[in-house]
Amino acid sequence: MSSHTHNHTHLNPEATPFLPAITSLPTLPDAALISTLDLLFEPSPDLHALALPTLRTISFSSYDDLISTLRDELLAIADAVALAAADPSVPQIEKENIQRPLHAILGSHPRLGEPKKEKLSAQSRKEQAHLNSQKDSEEVKEELRRLNREYEETFPGLRYVVWVNGRGRGEVMGDMRRRIARGDLRAEEREGIQAMCYIAADRAAKLLKSAQEAVEHGSA
Repeated sequence: MSSHTHNHTHLNPEATPFLPAITSLPTLPDAALISTLDLLFEPSPDLHALALPTLRTISFSSYDDLISTLRDELLAIADAVALAAADPSVPQIEKENIQRPLHAILGSHPRLGEPKKEKLSAQSRKEQAHLNSQKDSEEVKEELRRLNREYEETFPGLRYVVWVNGRGRGEVMGDMRRRIARGDLRAEEREGIQAMCYIAADRAAKLLKSAQEAVEHGSA
């Protein structure tokens, strides 16, 4: 069942995506594992490189378990980045090399509120729908664009990542201002990882619920 549903998703991107059975992951080919990761997270070659060995060597009991493990791995990388950044004996080029994969993963998320300028994953489109459906004035939309620019100038290489979770633009923009004003790159890396994994867990729950409903509908 898992390989069939996964191939169905891979071959027909308009179809409702399904996650393969969690116990089948170690046996799936790389392409199938990458497609699974891209359902949970934004597509990122650096995340693929980090996660594939983990998916091959660990048997997970649930998708929450998988996401929690990847969160811990990413937080460990963030710790290594912070240690290197604080160590004057580490050459700058080495610091950048340690930091680059983490920033590439966090930078893979689309900008909030700019769907027409970026190709969004189906999951991101759904998550941003609440924000993008609001009848905001041009001034509000421009303020969000300005905050995106200010955030990326404050934290070069990062994108603002947040689990929207039904929040409106005003609340999200307030959070952006808070994080920009804090100006702490190390804290931002960790907050971005946590947000990315909250998003992944939410996506997993919704995909699994959709699959269960499809099974129930088919058997009715």
